[in-house]
Amino acid sequence: MKTLNFTGLNSELTLNVVNALAQLLADFQIHYTNLRNLHWNVRGHGFFIMHEKYEELYDDAAAKIDEVAERILQLDGTPESRFSAYLKVAKVQELDVPETGCNAVEYVLDTLKTLIAQEREVLRLAADAGDEVTVALMSDYLKEQEKTVWMLIAFNSPKCAK
Repeated sequence: MKTLNFTGLNSELTLNVVNALAQLLADFQIHYTNLRNLHWNVRGHGFFIMHEKYEELYDDAAAKIDEVAERILQLDGTPESRFSAYLKVAKVQELDVPETGCNAVEYVLDTLKTLIAQEREVLRLAADAGDEVTVALMSDYLKEQEKTVWMLIAFNSPKCAK
């Protein structure tokens, strides 16, 4: 039995949503791991603030990973679970050396920029497919992440201004 048989969503249009969610899942998985790296290796001024913030961010990423994977399943897709497969398709790259200070916050901001762009694309595809549930999910992510971007920019400026 297929979920789409009950939801009334068009399977062809939904496949586009599933594929976009799969890309988002891969990028969130890499981002999650990078945030753990930053959390474990943060040093210097702002240690207590950023150590806690990175944990908050990776907990949030973990929750989103689970929601995206479950949404893929609800749309009759199969979420990827192999990290090796994520690395092949992810736009977000692994951090080799732990970033610190301004560079670490810039990494987070750059990654959020990538994720936000992908979420906007998922939202557009979901709207085209009449998939209000995925639209709402992406809208919620965008609301949270835009606030996070604003806060990180406020935290990082002006000491890290380019």
